[in-house]
Amino acid sequence: MVSRESKRTTALHEKLQLLRSITNSQALNNASIIVDASNYIQELKEKVERVNQDIAAAQTSGHPNAKPMQVTVDALEKGFLIGVLSDRSCPGLLVSILEALEELGLNVLEARVSCTDTFRLQAVGGENEEQESLDAQMVEQAVLQAIKNWSESKKRD
Repeated sequence: MVSRESKRTTALHEKLQLLRSITNSQALNNASIIVDASNYIQELKEKVERVNQDIAAAQTSGHPNAKPMQVTVDALEKGFLIGVLSDRSCPGLLVSILEALEELGLNVLEARVSCTDTFRLQAVGGENEEQESLDAQMVEQAVLQAIKNWSESKKRD
């Protein structure tokens, strides 16, 4: 029968070898494996910090890698469900989008909007009876163009 101490030693050795493998350590003794693992963890912490700094910089500067606005348009029986979501506040964007929908001939029948820390718009737009037929892609393109125009006007300000 194998002693309890021997089982513990074997389990510890296996765990250290796994740690050595995960951290790509070339060390042979246990203490060096642990030091390499500690250094590896520190490198990971630094990478996470750099990524967090990059994300924060992108969100505050309008960096090209910043998360873009999400636009969804779904066709309903008589109209469209329009959704716009941004992770930042966008003063003036609502007006631009509503003007674009009006130009398309869509009547906003119902809307929910939040503009405090983020920008969220959920609207139901119905087509005018005299209006030529629209599809979801046309409505989405109009909303995207309104966002682009709004964004360009903010850069000029």
